[in-house]
Amino acid sequence: MSRAVVIGGGIAGLSTAALLARDGHEVTLVEQRDALGGRAGSWEVDGFRFDTGPSWYLMPEVFDHFFRLCGTSSAEQLELIQLDPGYRVITQGFDGAVDVAASREENIALFESIEPGAGRALETYLESARDTYEMAKKSFLYTSFASFGPLMTRDVLKRSAKLVRMLLQSLDAYVAKRFGDLRLRQLLGYPAVFLGSSPFLTPSMYHLMSHLDLADGVLYPMGGFTRLIDRIAAVTRDQGVTIRTSSPVVRIVVDETSKQVRGVELAGRGDEPGEVIEADIVVSAADLHHTETTLLPEELQTYPQSYWDKATAGPSALLLYLGVKGELPQLEHHTLLFTADWRENFEAIFGPTPTLPDPASLYICKPSGVDPSVAPEGHENVFVLVPAPADLSFGRGDVDGDGDTPLEAYADRIIEQIAAWAHIPDLADRVVVRRTYGPGNFHEDLGAWRGTALGPAHILKQSAFFRAGNVSKKVRGLYFAGGSTMPGIGLPMCLISAELIVKRLRGDTSTGPLPEPLESTGPRAEEPSAA
Repeated sequence: MSRAVVIGGGIAGLSTAALLARDGHEVTLVEQRDALGGRAGSWEVDGFRFDTGPSWYLMPEVFDHFFRLCGTSSAEQLELIQLDPGYRVITQGFDGAVDVAASREENIALFESIEPGAGRALETYLESARDTYEMAKKSFLYTSFASFGPLMTRDVLKRSAKLVRMLLQSLDAYVAKRFGDLRLRQLLGYPAVFLGSSPFLTPSMYHLMSHLDLADGVLYPMGGFTRLIDRIAAVTRDQGVTIRTSSPVVRIVVDETSKQVRGVELAGRGDEPGEVIEADIVVSAADLHHTETTLLPEELQTYPQSYWDKATAGPSALLLYLGVKGELPQLEHHTLLFTADWRENFEAIFGPTPTLPDPASLYICKPSGVDPSVAPEGHENVFVLVPAPADLSFGRGDVDGDGDTPLEAYADRIIEQIAAWAHIPDLADRVVVRRTYGPGNFHEDLGAWRGTALGPAHILKQSAFFRAGNVSKKVRGLYFAGGSTMPGIGLPMCLISAELIVKRLRGDTSTGPLPEPLESTGPRAEEPSAA
Protein backbone atom coordinates (compact mmCIF):
# COMPACT_ATOMS: atom_id res chain seq x y z
CA MET A 1 0.00 0.00 0.00
CA SER A 2 1.44 3.38 -1.06
CA ARG A 3 1.04 6.48 1.08
CA ALA A 4 -0.47 9.36 -0.86
CA VAL A 5 -1.07 13.01 0.02
CA VAL A 6 -3.55 15.08 -1.97
CA ILE A 7 -3.22 18.88 -1.76
CA GLY A 8 -6.50 20.77 -2.02
CA GLY A 9 -10.03 20.03 -0.86
CA GLY A 10 -11.95 21.19 -3.92
CA ILE A 11 -13.84 18.74 -6.10
CA ALA A 12 -10.65 17.65 -7.90
CA GLY A 13 -8.79 16.95 -4.67
CA LEU A 14 -11.71 15.15 -3.03
CA SER A 15 -12.41 12.94 -6.01
CA THR A 16 -8.72 12.17 -6.54
CA ALA A 17 -8.35 11.17 -2.89
CA ALA A 18 -11.47 8.98 -3.10
CA LEU A 19 -10.31 7.12 -6.20
CA LEU A 20 -6.75 6.66 -4.91
CA ALA A 21 -8.08 5.18 -1.68
CA ARG A 22 -10.48 2.99 -3.63
CA ASP A 23 -7.48 1.79 -5.63
CA GLY A 24 -5.65 0.66 -2.51
CA HIS A 25 -3.59 3.65 -1.39
CA GLU A 26 -3.44 5.11 2.12
CA VAL A 27 -4.56 8.69 1.49
CA THR A 28 -4.44 11.94 3.45
CA LEU A 29 -6.05 15.06 1.98
CA VAL A 30 -4.90 18.48 3.23
CA GLU A 31 -6.89 21.67 2.63
CA GLN A 32 -5.60 25.11 3.58
CA ARG A 33 -9.01 26.57 4.43
CA ASP A 34 -11.33 25.51 7.22
CA ALA A 35 -13.98 24.24 4.80
CA LEU A 36 -13.97 22.01 1.74
CA GLY A 37 -15.12 22.89 -1.76
CA GLY A 38 -12.51 25.28 -3.15
CA ARG A 39 -14.18 27.31 -5.87
CA ALA A 40 -17.34 25.29 -5.23
CA GLY A 41 -17.66 26.60 -1.70
CA SER A 42 -20.55 27.90 0.37
CA TRP A 43 -21.39 31.10 2.27
CA GLU A 44 -24.22 31.34 4.78
CA VAL A 45 -25.65 34.54 6.28
CA ASP A 46 -29.04 35.64 7.66
CA GLY A 47 -30.83 32.51 6.46
CA PHE A 48 -29.30 32.59 2.95
CA ARG A 49 -26.94 29.89 1.69
CA PHE A 50 -24.98 30.84 -1.42
CA ASP A 51 -22.97 28.55 -3.66
CA THR A 52 -19.83 30.65 -4.07
CA GLY A 53 -18.81 29.36 -7.48
CA PRO A 54 -20.13 26.75 -9.93
CA SER A 55 -23.90 26.67 -10.32
CA TRP A 56 -24.55 24.94 -13.66
CA TYR A 57 -24.81 21.13 -13.49
CA LEU A 58 -23.29 20.02 -16.80
CA MET A 59 -22.39 16.50 -17.99
CA PRO A 60 -24.47 14.62 -15.39
CA GLU A 61 -23.19 11.25 -16.64
CA VAL A 62 -19.66 12.21 -15.50
CA PHE A 63 -20.88 12.77 -11.94
CA ASP A 64 -22.77 9.49 -12.00
CA HIS A 65 -19.70 7.68 -13.34
CA PHE A 66 -17.58 9.01 -10.46
CA PHE A 67 -20.13 7.92 -7.87
CA ARG A 68 -20.41 4.49 -9.51
CA LEU A 69 -16.63 4.08 -9.44
CA CYS A 70 -16.98 4.52 -5.67
CA GLY A 71 -19.78 1.97 -5.38
CA THR A 72 -22.77 4.29 -5.29
CA SER A 73 -24.65 6.52 -7.79
CA SER A 74 -25.96 10.03 -8.38
CA ALA A 75 -29.47 8.77 -7.70
CA GLU A 76 -28.41 7.57 -4.25
CA GLN A 77 -26.43 10.70 -3.40
CA LEU A 78 -28.37 13.58 -4.99
CA GLU A 79 -31.90 14.74 -5.75
CA LEU A 80 -31.70 16.02 -9.32
CA ILE A 81 -34.56 17.97 -10.89
CA GLN A 82 -35.07 19.04 -14.50
CA LEU A 83 -35.26 22.80 -15.09
CA ASP A 84 -37.91 23.96 -17.55
CA PRO A 85 -37.12 26.35 -19.05
CA GLY A 86 -33.48 25.38 -18.88
CA TYR A 87 -32.46 29.04 -18.91
CA ARG A 88 -33.49 32.51 -20.11
CA VAL A 89 -31.59 34.83 -22.47
CA ILE A 90 -32.03 38.61 -22.55
CA THR A 91 -30.18 40.45 -25.32
CA GLN A 92 -29.62 44.20 -25.36
CA GLY A 93 -31.81 45.94 -27.95
CA PHE A 94 -34.34 43.11 -28.32
CA ASP A 95 -37.81 43.11 -26.79
CA GLY A 96 -38.62 40.22 -24.53
CA ALA A 97 -36.55 37.20 -23.51
CA VAL A 98 -35.75 33.88 -25.14
CA ASP A 99 -36.48 30.89 -22.92
CA VAL A 100 -34.50 27.77 -23.78
CA ALA A 101 -36.67 24.70 -23.30
CA ALA A 102 -35.95 21.38 -21.60
CA SER A 103 -36.12 19.25 -24.76
CA ARG A 104 -34.32 19.10 -28.09
CA GLU A 105 -37.55 19.20 -30.10
CA GLU A 106 -38.85 22.31 -28.35
CA ASN A 107 -35.54 24.10 -28.92
CA ILE A 108 -35.57 23.25 -32.60
CA ALA A 109 -39.04 24.82 -32.77
CA LEU A 110 -37.79 27.82 -30.78
CA PHE A 111 -34.94 28.47 -33.21
CA GLU A 112 -37.32 28.17 -36.16
CA SER A 113 -39.70 30.69 -34.58
CA ILE A 114 -36.89 33.23 -34.31
CA GLU A 115 -35.28 32.68 -37.72
CA PRO A 116 -36.84 30.72 -40.61
CA GLY A 117 -34.60 27.77 -41.43
CA ALA A 118 -32.77 27.92 -38.09
CA GLY A 119 -34.72 24.90 -36.78
CA ARG A 120 -33.34 22.61 -39.46
CA ALA A 121 -29.89 24.19 -39.04
CA LEU A 122 -30.04 23.48 -35.31
CA GLU A 123 -30.92 19.83 -35.96
CA THR A 124 -27.75 19.47 -38.02
CA TYR A 125 -25.73 21.49 -35.49
CA LEU A 126 -26.87 19.32 -32.58
CA GLU A 127 -26.14 16.12 -34.47
CA SER A 128 -22.60 17.34 -35.01
CA ALA A 129 -22.39 18.44 -31.37
CA ARG A 130 -23.53 15.02 -30.16
CA ASP A 131 -21.13 13.20 -32.47
CA THR A 132 -18.21 15.39 -31.39
CA TYR A 133 -19.13 15.05 -27.71
CA GLU A 134 -19.30 11.26 -27.90
CA MET A 135 -16.00 11.13 -29.77
CA ALA A 136 -14.40 13.40 -27.17
CA LYS A 137 -15.58 11.18 -24.32
CA LYS A 138 -14.45 8.05 -26.10
CA SER A 139 -11.08 9.25 -27.37
CA PHE A 140 -9.84 12.42 -25.66
CA LEU A 141 -11.33 13.30 -22.27
CA TYR A 142 -10.30 10.17 -20.37
CA THR A 143 -6.69 10.06 -21.52
CA SER A 144 -3.58 11.81 -20.24
CA PHE A 145 -1.97 11.42 -23.69
CA ALA A 146 0.84 9.36 -22.15
CA SER A 147 0.71 7.38 -25.39
CA PHE A 148 -0.77 8.47 -28.71
CA GLY A 149 -1.15 4.93 -30.01
CA PRO A 150 -4.58 4.27 -28.45
CA LEU A 151 -5.87 7.51 -29.99
CA MET A 152 -5.33 6.31 -33.52
CA THR A 153 -8.63 4.48 -33.83
CA ARG A 154 -10.66 4.10 -37.00
CA ASP A 155 -13.28 6.59 -35.72
CA VAL A 156 -10.66 9.27 -34.98
CA LEU A 157 -8.81 8.76 -38.25
CA LYS A 158 -12.08 8.89 -40.19
CA ARG A 159 -12.87 12.24 -38.57
CA SER A 160 -9.33 13.63 -38.73
CA ALA A 161 -10.03 16.19 -41.48
CA LYS A 162 -13.13 17.44 -39.64
CA LEU A 163 -11.18 17.61 -36.37
CA VAL A 164 -8.46 19.72 -37.92
CA ARG A 165 -11.04 22.13 -39.34
CA MET A 166 -12.81 22.40 -35.99
CA LEU A 167 -9.55 23.07 -34.17
CA LEU A 168 -8.47 25.82 -36.56
CA GLN A 169 -11.84 27.61 -36.83
CA SER A 170 -13.26 29.68 -33.96
CA LEU A 171 -16.57 28.81 -32.37
CA ASP A 172 -18.00 32.20 -33.33
CA ALA A 173 -17.09 31.74 -36.99
CA TYR A 174 -18.54 28.22 -36.98
CA VAL A 175 -21.84 29.46 -35.53
CA ALA A 176 -22.04 32.58 -37.74
CA LYS A 177 -21.94 30.42 -40.89
CA ARG A 178 -25.09 28.63 -39.78
CA PHE A 179 -27.21 31.24 -37.98
CA GLY A 180 -27.88 34.91 -38.68
CA ASP A 181 -29.91 36.10 -35.69
CA LEU A 182 -27.67 37.65 -33.04
CA ARG A 183 -29.58 36.03 -30.18
CA LEU A 184 -29.09 32.55 -31.62
CA ARG A 185 -25.39 33.16 -32.30
CA GLN A 186 -24.88 34.36 -28.74
CA LEU A 187 -26.81 31.45 -27.27
CA LEU A 188 -24.56 28.99 -29.13
CA GLY A 189 -21.34 30.93 -28.53
CA TYR A 190 -21.66 31.67 -24.83
CA PRO A 191 -20.60 28.16 -23.64
CA ALA A 192 -17.04 29.31 -24.44
CA VAL A 193 -17.19 31.26 -21.17
CA PHE A 194 -17.69 27.99 -19.28
CA LEU A 195 -14.34 26.99 -20.81
CA GLY A 196 -12.64 30.14 -19.57
CA SER A 197 -12.42 31.65 -23.02
CA SER A 198 -14.18 33.69 -25.70
CA PRO A 199 -16.16 32.38 -28.69
CA PHE A 200 -13.69 34.32 -30.84
CA LEU A 201 -10.74 32.35 -29.37
CA THR A 202 -12.25 28.95 -28.57
CA PRO A 203 -11.92 26.24 -31.26
CA SER A 204 -15.21 25.28 -32.88
CA MET A 205 -14.72 21.71 -31.66
CA TYR A 206 -16.30 22.98 -28.45
CA HIS A 207 -19.66 23.42 -30.17
CA LEU A 208 -20.13 20.02 -28.53
CA MET A 209 -21.17 22.00 -25.41
CA SER A 210 -24.54 22.77 -26.98
CA HIS A 211 -25.43 19.08 -26.88
CA LEU A 212 -25.38 19.33 -23.09
CA ASP A 213 -28.05 22.00 -22.66
CA LEU A 214 -30.09 22.19 -25.89
CA ALA A 215 -30.48 18.44 -26.31
CA ASP A 216 -29.99 16.86 -22.89
CA GLY A 217 -31.58 19.65 -20.85
CA VAL A 218 -30.40 21.27 -17.62
CA LEU A 219 -30.50 19.63 -14.19
CA TYR A 220 -30.14 21.08 -10.70
CA PRO A 221 -29.05 19.23 -7.53
CA MET A 222 -31.41 20.18 -4.70
CA GLY A 223 -29.44 21.82 -1.92
CA GLY A 224 -27.17 23.32 -4.56
CA PHE A 225 -23.52 22.61 -5.17
CA THR A 226 -23.01 22.77 -1.42
CA ARG A 227 -24.94 19.51 -1.27
CA LEU A 228 -22.88 18.06 -4.13
CA ILE A 229 -19.59 18.81 -2.36
CA ASP A 230 -20.94 17.43 0.91
CA ARG A 231 -21.85 14.14 -0.75
CA ILE A 232 -18.53 13.83 -2.58
CA ALA A 233 -16.72 14.54 0.71
CA ALA A 234 -18.83 11.88 2.44
CA VAL A 235 -18.03 9.34 -0.29
CA THR A 236 -14.35 10.27 -0.01
CA ARG A 237 -14.37 9.62 3.75
CA ASP A 238 -16.22 6.34 3.13
CA GLN A 239 -13.23 5.20 1.05
CA GLY A 240 -11.01 5.64 4.12
CA VAL A 241 -9.43 9.01 3.30
CA THR A 242 -8.17 11.16 6.18
CA ILE A 243 -9.27 14.76 5.53
CA ARG A 244 -7.44 17.59 7.30
CA THR A 245 -8.71 21.16 6.90
CA SER A 246 -6.89 24.32 8.12
CA SER A 247 -3.68 22.64 6.92
CA PRO A 248 -1.89 24.87 4.38
CA VAL A 249 1.03 23.29 2.53
CA VAL A 250 4.17 25.44 2.25
CA ARG A 251 6.49 22.96 0.53
CA ILE A 252 6.49 19.72 -1.41
CA VAL A 253 9.32 17.69 0.11
CA VAL A 254 11.65 16.10 -2.46
CA ASP A 255 14.74 13.95 -1.95
CA GLU A 256 17.65 15.98 -3.32
CA THR A 257 19.49 12.99 -4.75
CA SER A 258 16.80 10.77 -6.22
CA LYS A 259 14.32 13.56 -6.99
CA GLN A 260 11.66 11.34 -5.43
CA VAL A 261 8.79 13.04 -3.63
CA ARG A 262 8.86 12.43 0.12
CA GLY A 263 5.73 14.23 1.28
CA VAL A 264 4.53 17.73 2.10
CA GLU A 265 5.39 20.26 4.78
CA LEU A 266 2.56 22.14 6.46
CA ALA A 267 2.77 25.72 7.70
CA GLY A 268 4.33 26.02 11.15
CA ARG A 269 3.50 28.32 14.03
CA GLY A 270 5.77 31.30 14.53
CA ASP A 271 9.40 30.23 14.08
CA GLU A 272 8.59 26.55 14.54
CA PRO A 273 8.87 24.32 11.46
CA GLY A 274 5.67 22.78 10.23
CA GLU A 275 4.66 19.14 10.31
CA VAL A 276 5.89 16.95 7.47
CA ILE A 277 3.41 14.36 6.21
CA GLU A 278 5.42 11.62 4.54
CA ALA A 279 4.20 10.13 1.28
CA ASP A 280 5.31 8.09 -1.72
CA ILE A 281 2.87 9.93 -3.98
CA VAL A 282 1.78 13.57 -3.88
CA VAL A 283 -1.08 14.86 -6.03
CA SER A 284 -1.58 18.60 -6.07
CA ALA A 285 -5.10 19.67 -6.94
CA ALA A 286 -4.23 23.25 -6.07
CA ASP A 287 -3.81 25.85 -8.79
CA LEU A 288 -0.94 24.56 -10.97
CA HIS A 289 0.86 27.91 -11.06
CA HIS A 290 0.83 28.04 -7.24
CA THR A 291 1.98 24.42 -6.99
CA GLU A 292 4.89 24.85 -9.34
CA THR A 293 6.13 28.36 -8.55
CA THR A 294 5.45 28.40 -4.78
CA LEU A 295 5.68 24.84 -3.48
CA LEU A 296 8.72 23.75 -5.52
CA PRO A 297 12.17 25.29 -6.12
CA GLU A 298 12.76 26.55 -9.63
CA GLU A 299 15.03 23.67 -10.65
CA LEU A 300 12.20 21.18 -9.95
CA GLN A 301 9.45 23.06 -11.78
CA THR A 302 7.97 21.46 -14.90
CA TYR A 303 5.93 24.62 -15.54
CA PRO A 304 8.11 27.53 -14.32
CA GLN A 305 7.15 31.19 -14.45
CA SER A 306 8.41 31.45 -18.04
CA TYR A 307 5.67 29.00 -19.06
CA TRP A 308 2.98 31.15 -17.43
CA ASP A 309 4.36 34.35 -18.94
CA LYS A 310 3.36 32.95 -22.35
CA ALA A 311 0.07 31.31 -21.30
CA THR A 312 -3.41 32.76 -21.79
CA ALA A 313 -5.49 33.12 -18.64
CA GLY A 314 -9.19 32.48 -18.58
CA PRO A 315 -11.31 35.35 -17.31
CA SER A 316 -11.60 36.42 -13.72
CA ALA A 317 -14.99 37.64 -12.57
CA LEU A 318 -16.97 39.98 -10.44
CA LEU A 319 -19.19 37.73 -8.35
CA LEU A 320 -22.21 39.14 -6.56
CA TYR A 321 -24.10 37.31 -3.83
CA LEU A 322 -27.40 39.10 -3.29
CA GLY A 323 -30.19 38.38 -0.86
CA VAL A 324 -33.29 40.09 -2.27
CA LYS A 325 -36.60 40.75 -0.52
CA GLY A 326 -39.67 39.62 -2.41
CA GLU A 327 -40.03 37.54 -5.56
CA LEU A 328 -38.19 37.98 -8.88
CA PRO A 329 -40.35 36.33 -11.57
CA GLN A 330 -38.39 38.27 -14.21
CA LEU A 331 -35.44 35.91 -13.64
CA GLU A 332 -35.30 32.18 -14.29
CA HIS A 333 -33.09 29.74 -12.39
CA HIS A 334 -30.41 30.53 -14.99
CA THR A 335 -30.59 33.88 -16.82
CA LEU A 336 -28.05 35.26 -19.29
CA LEU A 337 -27.77 38.94 -20.24
CA PHE A 338 -25.93 39.64 -23.51
CA THR A 339 -24.68 42.95 -24.88
CA ALA A 340 -25.47 43.84 -28.49
CA ASP A 341 -21.78 44.41 -29.28
CA TRP A 342 -20.65 40.86 -28.65
CA ARG A 343 -17.09 41.25 -29.93
CA GLU A 344 -16.39 44.47 -28.01
CA ASN A 345 -17.49 42.81 -24.77
CA PHE A 346 -14.97 39.99 -25.13
CA GLU A 347 -12.29 42.37 -26.40
CA ALA A 348 -12.55 44.23 -23.09
CA ILE A 349 -11.80 40.97 -21.26
CA PHE A 350 -9.22 39.32 -23.50
CA GLY A 351 -7.85 42.24 -25.52
CA PRO A 352 -4.49 44.02 -25.12
CA THR A 353 -5.98 46.74 -22.90
CA PRO A 354 -8.20 44.93 -20.39
CA THR A 355 -11.12 46.83 -18.91
CA LEU A 356 -14.26 45.97 -16.98
CA PRO A 357 -17.04 45.60 -19.61
CA ASP A 358 -19.76 48.23 -19.20
CA PRO A 359 -22.45 47.26 -20.07
CA ALA A 360 -21.53 43.64 -19.54
CA SER A 361 -22.63 40.25 -20.72
CA LEU A 362 -23.31 38.35 -17.52
CA TYR A 363 -24.89 35.33 -15.88
CA ILE A 364 -27.46 35.18 -13.07
CA CYS A 365 -28.49 32.17 -11.00
CA LYS A 366 -31.66 32.27 -8.87
CA PRO A 367 -31.82 28.85 -7.18
CA SER A 368 -34.47 29.96 -4.67
CA GLY A 369 -37.11 29.62 -7.38
CA VAL A 370 -36.95 25.83 -7.06
CA ASP A 371 -34.99 25.29 -3.84
CA PRO A 372 -36.48 26.83 -0.67
CA SER A 373 -33.47 25.74 1.39
CA VAL A 374 -31.22 28.49 -0.01
CA ALA A 375 -33.17 31.57 1.15
CA PRO A 376 -35.53 32.59 3.96
CA GLU A 377 -39.23 32.70 3.15
CA GLY A 378 -40.22 35.74 1.11
CA HIS A 379 -36.72 36.28 -0.27
CA GLU A 380 -34.66 35.31 -3.31
CA ASN A 381 -31.10 34.05 -3.52
CA VAL A 382 -29.34 35.70 -6.47
CA PHE A 383 -25.82 34.88 -7.67
CA VAL A 384 -24.32 37.05 -10.42
CA LEU A 385 -21.17 36.28 -12.43
CA VAL A 386 -19.70 39.01 -14.63
CA PRO A 387 -16.71 37.79 -16.67
CA ALA A 388 -13.83 40.23 -16.19
CA PRO A 389 -10.14 40.42 -17.09
CA ALA A 390 -7.74 38.31 -15.04
CA ASP A 391 -6.08 41.39 -13.61
CA LEU A 392 -5.38 41.83 -9.89
CA SER A 393 -5.50 45.61 -10.23
CA PHE A 394 -9.30 45.40 -10.39
CA GLY A 395 -9.23 44.62 -6.70
CA ARG A 396 -11.08 42.50 -4.21
CA GLY A 397 -14.63 42.47 -2.90
CA ASP A 398 -16.16 42.13 0.55
CA VAL A 399 -19.48 42.19 2.44
CA ASP A 400 -21.85 45.17 2.52
CA GLY A 401 -19.86 47.33 0.09
CA ASP A 402 -16.58 47.13 2.03
CA GLY A 403 -14.55 45.88 -0.92
CA ASP A 404 -12.19 47.99 -3.01
CA THR A 405 -14.01 51.10 -4.23
CA PRO A 406 -13.61 50.54 -8.01
CA LEU A 407 -14.98 47.00 -7.74
CA GLU A 408 -17.90 48.07 -5.54
CA ALA A 409 -18.74 50.92 -7.90
CA TYR A 410 -18.72 48.43 -10.79
CA ALA A 411 -21.04 46.15 -8.79
CA ASP A 412 -23.46 49.08 -8.38
CA ARG A 413 -23.54 49.56 -12.15
CA ILE A 414 -24.13 45.84 -12.71
CA ILE A 415 -27.11 45.87 -10.35
CA GLU A 416 -28.47 48.88 -12.24
CA GLN A 417 -27.99 47.07 -15.55
CA ILE A 418 -29.85 43.97 -14.34
CA ALA A 419 -32.66 46.17 -13.01
CA ALA A 420 -33.02 47.95 -16.36
CA TRP A 421 -32.66 44.99 -18.71
CA ALA A 422 -34.79 42.54 -16.68
CA HIS A 423 -37.36 45.23 -15.78
CA ILE A 424 -36.87 45.12 -11.99
CA PRO A 425 -36.75 48.89 -11.29
CA ASP A 426 -36.58 48.57 -7.48
CA LEU A 427 -33.92 45.81 -7.41
CA ALA A 428 -31.25 47.84 -5.59
CA ASP A 429 -33.70 48.91 -2.89
CA ARG A 430 -34.70 45.31 -2.21
CA VAL A 431 -31.17 43.98 -1.62
CA VAL A 432 -30.83 42.96 2.05
CA VAL A 433 -27.60 40.94 1.75
CA ARG A 434 -24.67 41.87 -0.49
CA ARG A 435 -21.22 40.43 -0.96
CA THR A 436 -18.78 41.04 -3.79
CA TYR A 437 -15.84 38.88 -4.90
CA GLY A 438 -13.18 39.83 -7.43
CA PRO A 439 -9.78 38.94 -8.89
CA GLY A 440 -8.01 39.78 -5.64
CA ASN A 441 -10.20 37.33 -3.72
CA PHE A 442 -9.54 34.52 -6.20
CA HIS A 443 -5.81 35.13 -5.81
CA GLU A 444 -5.76 35.47 -2.02
CA ASP A 445 -8.25 32.74 -1.14
CA LEU A 446 -7.49 30.15 -3.81
CA GLY A 447 -3.97 30.95 -4.99
CA ALA A 448 -5.42 31.53 -8.47
CA TRP A 449 -2.94 32.57 -11.13
CA ARG A 450 -3.58 36.23 -12.04
CA GLY A 451 -6.84 36.01 -10.11
CA THR A 452 -8.52 33.93 -12.81
CA ALA A 453 -11.88 32.47 -11.83
CA LEU A 454 -11.44 29.30 -13.87
CA GLY A 455 -7.86 28.63 -14.97
CA PRO A 456 -5.94 28.68 -18.26
CA ALA A 457 -8.30 29.41 -21.17
CA HIS A 458 -9.31 26.67 -23.59
CA ILE A 459 -7.68 28.13 -26.65
CA LEU A 460 -6.07 25.77 -29.16
CA LYS A 461 -2.61 25.77 -27.61
CA GLN A 462 -4.08 25.03 -24.17
CA SER A 463 -6.55 22.28 -25.10
CA ALA A 464 -6.32 18.47 -25.27
CA PHE A 465 -2.68 17.29 -25.48
CA PHE A 466 -1.47 20.91 -25.62
CA ARG A 467 -2.79 21.53 -22.10
CA ALA A 468 -0.48 21.19 -19.09
CA GLY A 469 0.02 17.52 -18.25
CA ASN A 470 -0.79 15.77 -15.00
CA VAL A 471 2.67 14.44 -14.11
CA SER A 472 5.85 16.24 -13.08
CA LYS A 473 8.80 15.81 -15.42
CA LYS A 474 11.24 16.75 -12.66
CA VAL A 475 9.96 14.99 -9.52
CA ARG A 476 9.15 11.29 -9.25
CA GLY A 477 5.80 10.60 -7.65
CA LEU A 478 4.39 14.13 -8.14
CA TYR A 479 1.13 14.50 -10.06
CA PHE A 480 -1.37 17.27 -10.82
CA ALA A 481 -5.17 17.35 -10.94
CA GLY A 482 -7.83 20.01 -11.38
CA GLY A 483 -8.89 22.66 -13.87
CA SER A 484 -5.33 23.91 -14.55
CA THR A 485 -4.37 20.57 -16.07
CA MET A 486 -5.86 18.17 -18.58
CA PRO A 487 -8.62 17.64 -19.51
CA GLY A 488 -9.55 21.19 -18.43
CA ILE A 489 -11.98 23.59 -16.77
CA GLY A 490 -15.23 22.73 -15.00
CA LEU A 491 -16.42 20.33 -12.31
CA PRO A 492 -16.91 17.37 -14.70
CA MET A 493 -13.39 17.87 -16.05
CA CYS A 494 -12.04 17.95 -12.50
CA LEU A 495 -13.71 14.60 -11.80
CA ILE A 496 -12.15 13.18 -14.96
CA SER A 497 -8.74 14.60 -13.95
CA ALA A 498 -8.98 12.52 -10.77
CA GLU A 499 -9.59 9.39 -12.81
CA LEU A 500 -6.61 10.24 -15.00
CA ILE A 501 -4.36 10.12 -11.93
CA VAL A 502 -5.43 6.53 -11.27
CA LYS A 503 -4.89 5.62 -14.92
CA ARG A 504 -1.48 7.29 -14.93
CA LEU A 505 -0.38 5.37 -11.82
CA ARG A 506 -1.65 2.12 -13.31
CA GLY A 507 0.13 2.75 -16.60
CA ASP A 508 -3.29 2.60 -18.28
CA THR A 509 -3.15 4.42 -21.62
CA SER A 510 -6.67 3.54 -22.73
CA THR A 511 -8.89 6.40 -23.84
CA GLY A 512 -12.16 5.46 -22.17
CA PRO A 513 -13.44 5.66 -18.59
CA LEU A 514 -12.49 2.98 -16.06
CA PRO A 515 -14.91 0.09 -15.40
CA GLU A 516 -17.48 0.59 -12.63
CA PRO A 517 -17.03 0.08 -9.72
CA LEU A 518 -13.32 0.77 -9.41
CA GLU A 519 -11.46 -2.35 -8.25
CA SER A 520 -7.93 -2.18 -6.87
CA THR A 521 -5.34 -3.76 -9.15
CA GLY A 522 -2.96 -4.48 -6.26
CA PRO A 523 0.77 -3.67 -6.01
CA ARG A 524 2.40 -2.18 -9.09
CA ALA A 525 5.59 -0.40 -10.02
CA GLU A 526 5.53 3.37 -9.83
CA GLU A 527 5.75 5.23 -13.11
CA PRO A 528 9.23 6.71 -13.68
CA SER A 529 7.97 10.27 -14.15
CA ALA A 530 11.09 12.30 -13.38
CA ALA A 531 13.79 13.01 -15.91
